[in-house]
Formats: sequence, C-alpha cells, structure tokens
Amino acid sequence: MVAIIDRPSLTVQLLGRPRILRSAGEAYEFRSRKSWAVLAYLLLSERAPSRAHLTGMLFGEADDPARALRWCLAEIRRGLGDDAALDGDPVTVALPSDAVVDVQVLIRGTWEEAVRLPGVGAELLDGLAPRYAGAYETWLISQQRHVAAVSEAVLHEAALGSMSGGDLNAALGYALRASTMSPLDENHQALLIRLYRLAGDDEAAERQYAACRELFHRELGVPPGPAIDAAYRERVHVDASAFDEVTIDALIEAGSAAAAAGSIEAGIESLGLAAELADRADDPPRRVTTRLALAEALIHGLGGLDEQGLSRLYEADEIARTHRLRAAVAEIRAELGYVDFLRARYDRAERWLTDALTYADDAPKIRAKATTYLGAVASDRGDLDRARRLLESAADMSEAAGAPRQQAYGLAMLGRVELLSGRSAAAEAWLARSMAVAQHDHWLAFLPWPQAILGEVKLVQGDLTAAAAVLEQAFARACQLRDPCWEGMSARALALVAEARGETDRAFAIMIDALARCNRLADPYVWLEGYILDALCRLGCAHGHPETPEWTDALHLLTDRTRMLVQRAPEPGGSRD
Repeated sequence: MVAIIDRPSLTVQLLGRPRILRSAGEAYEFRSRKSWAVLAYLLLSERAPSRAHLTGMLFGEADDPARALRWCLAEIRRGLGDDAALDGDPVTVALPSDAVVDVQVLIRGTWEEAVRLPGVGAELLDGLAPRYAGAYETWLISQQRHVAAVSEAVLHEAALGSMSGGDLNAALGYALRASTMSPLDENHQALLIRLYRLAGDDEAAERQYAACRELFHRELGVPPGPAIDAAYRERVHVDASAFDEVTIDALIEAGSAAAAAGSIEAGIESLGLAAELADRADDPPRRVTTRLALAEALIHGLGGLDEQGLSRLYEADEIARTHRLRAAVAEIRAELGYVDFLRARYDRAERWLTDALTYADDAPKIRAKATTYLGAVASDRGDLDRARRLLESAADMSEAAGAPRQQAYGLAMLGRVELLSGRSAAAEAWLARSMAVAQHDHWLAFLPWPQAILGEVKLVQGDLTAAAAVLEQAFARACQLRDPCWEGMSARALALVAEARGETDRAFAIMIDALARCNRLADPYVWLEGYILDALCRLGCAHGHPETPEWTDALHLLTDRTRMLVQRAPEPGGSRD
C-alpha cells in the first residue's frame, strides 16, 4: 500500500504540470521536457527499460542519442537528489523510502490518500509531451487514458465514502468532478442525482435528471438506464412504524428470499425497510447485515442498480469499521472488490480483495469468495498462471466451506482460463464440474455462463454441431433471464460458429448484436465488452469491414483505460491439448 507521508523527503508530481518537491520546500525544474518523459517512463513502466530502448523511443532524432540520454539522466539525478539512485542498463530508479509519487498513490492508495493529491483528475504530464517521439507519445496516451480512468474511479469512490460518513457536501464535490470527467457514465450521474436527493435539494436533483436525459438523447439517441431513474426516485425515509429484532430479521429473510427467487423489487423493498428499522433500533450488527443483504440484491439482481448497491456497501463498511466487526468488513470488501472487478477497475479491486483476506481471519467462506475474485481479476488481466493457481485454491476452499455457488463460479472461471490457455480438454472438465455443482444447488440462472464458455470449447475442438447446440441453449436461457452478460457471451460464440460455417454477414450481425446486449445496462462486465470487440476486430480485419478502424479504436481506448489483456481462444481445431 502506498501512503502519503506528511513530510516526505521527496515528492514527485506527474499529474498536471509536473514538478519535484523536496522536504525543505524547494521545487526543482527540469530544463528539458524529455527529462520528465524519461522519469515518468522509469517510474510507471512495469520493467526497467534498457538504454537502447530509451534512446530509440525518445532520442532517435538527436545527433548523438546515447549522449542525449546521459544528459537527461544526469538532470534527473540532480532533481531527485543524493538520496535517490538512478543508473544501470537496464536503467533502474530507487527513491528514498519515504518518497511520494502521486501517480502511485492514485493507483494503489486509499481514496482518502488519493484525493489529497493536488493533481487528482488532471492529465498525466499535462502539456509536456515530447515532440518528435512517436513511440513515446503512443505510450503516454495509453498512460494518460489509464490515469484518467483511475482518477474517475477514485473520485467516485470518494463520493461514496464521504456520503457513508455523512459529509454530503464533500460527496457532492467529488461526484461533480467525476461526472464532469465522464458525463456519459450513468453511474456518475446516478450518484450525483442521489446525493442531491439525500441533501434535500430536490430542485437540483430534478435539474440534473433533466440535463442527464437531454444529454443522453443528444449524444447517444437513447434515454439513460434504470440506475438514473432509481436515483431520481430516491427519497429520505422517515418511518415511524414499530420495530423489534424479530421484525427486522423476518424482513431480512423475506427480502433475501424474494431477491433470490427473482422478485427483485419486492426483495429490495423489504430489505430497505429492514435497514431503516435497524437504524432506528441502533443495532450495529443488524444495520450491517441489512445493508449487505440489500447491496447483494441490488448488485446481483440484473436490474442495473449496482450504484445503489455500492452506496449501501459503503454505509455498511463505515458502520462495521466503527464497531470493529471484522468479519463484516471482510465480507463488505469482498463485495466491493467484486463490483470493481466487473467495472474493470482492477487496481481498486485487488486492494479491496486483499483487505477482505486481511479482515477475514477464520471466515472460510469469505476467504474463498475473495480468492475467487482475485483469480478472476488475474484472468481478466491476462495473468493466466496466477489466475489458475488462485481459482484452483478458491474452488477447494469453497467446497470445504460449503459454498456451492461460489464454487460453481470459480470452476467456470477456471474453464475460461483453460480455454484461453488452449487446453480445451481441461476446460471442458472444469466447465462440466461447474454446471454439475450449479444444477445440484438449483442455481439454474448461472448455467448460461459455463455453457457459453463450453460452446466456445466445442468450437475450438472443431465440433460445430455440438457448439451450436450448447450455445443456442445458453443464449435462450440468458434471454429468458434477461442477463446482458450471459446473452453477450453466448451471442459472441454463436457469431464465431456462423463465421466457421462461412456465414459472414450473419456472423457480423450476431457479433454487433452481442456488443449491444452486453452494454444494455449501466453495470456491465467490462471485460466481456473487450472480448467481443476483439472478436469483432478480427472479423473486420479478415473481411475488410469498413467499421473495423472504429472498432479497433474503441478496443484500444478500453484496454488503455482498464489495463485488461484480452486474450483469444485458439482458432477452431487449434487446441493445444
């Protein structure tokens, strides 16, 4: 964890107009923008670059590229001071132990730490992109997109955290900044409208709601989704009805049962009332329990209401931490990690999930859940070996803890890992086991996900008939459930089946429809959008489709912002078993 130290010996600010500050208060100014470029590259790259790589990237036009690099490195050493080290080939940089680099705090710190940064929300190396350095500019654009996405996530998180702590003014400020950065993000808009309601400013909420609807019609030609309407309907409830522990527990039981059976609205109503009554009873464990149950109903209920669920989770986290309910904190943070995983905010997800393991102590179900989601994050990022280790461990933990649904989910993700690794036989075995566990637990709503992956396994194995049969069943079930994720995954694979059969026009039509389906609600599984876009780009390149550049740009923007690594299963008949 990177933290802000009150009086660090060295502060490197790369957000906005960059500068270096020392503990005495003086700032060091580089004479060359390429010195900033080299320093940023050294601090943000995953691996130490060679001198040849740096000279080729930034100094190709110089008369003596190696000398130009040495001059920049010398200037960086002067800027960092005697307590830092910068040398070698590859070039490594070592800062003092108490040094603060703002981008590292933004990416890995808590929201409380990140919002203290003077440049949060500003562009990385604002106005200092080096000229005549094409390869570096490409890298910098990618980094700027990622930093912008992380800044949005931090501001959104800060708004939720401030709201849960009762500081609505601060929450509104953070929410406004997030919505300004990305005005077409429904979750930012929904949070802002909800905060106006909670602050008692109904007029501002109505203005924001009207402005949001007008913006979506003008820019996208569609109305905003259900998250916006739900936020607009938000009211501050004051319920004077009688309450006791039995009533609260009965409402939790009834609401959870209704949500699990698919009656989401009835479940949310019962659980919302239970939360209000628990507040009035000033019963901290039940205040947490009701919010957790309500959040799970909102997040897992296929209604596009993740944002409301997040609000409840942050409220629950505040209460649980205040009253030192460690197991509850662990469970809450596992759910927060899951939502950030879905939204492809992988650094934030890993932080929540690691916290969940820290707080879980002797809670095996929570440890299994957090480990499962950590494996899913690793899979989305393309680290398949780590994903395999985590998911295999999590599946065993889930089985031992008596958590069959968590086990089924983890086994399905293991099947996806093996599919992307080119091991179709292993993938088929994991997926068959996932479906068996889900069926035994009567979790039929989950089956389209492992079925969709299994259909792609059959396609890789060259069995088009079996692939089509499995995928058509998965797609039909997903449509009955109205699950955008399941629909998109199965439709993507059906498009590949159509292409394998030589039905090119139909393949494009199905793939484009798959992309629209997976983004139907404000809380999609973002990795799936990348997976579908990648397949669409491949189809477009193979057949010269005129919209291929547009799809390619969309994929690059998505991967730059999220740092997901979209990997592709082998071609039909190309399994590496």
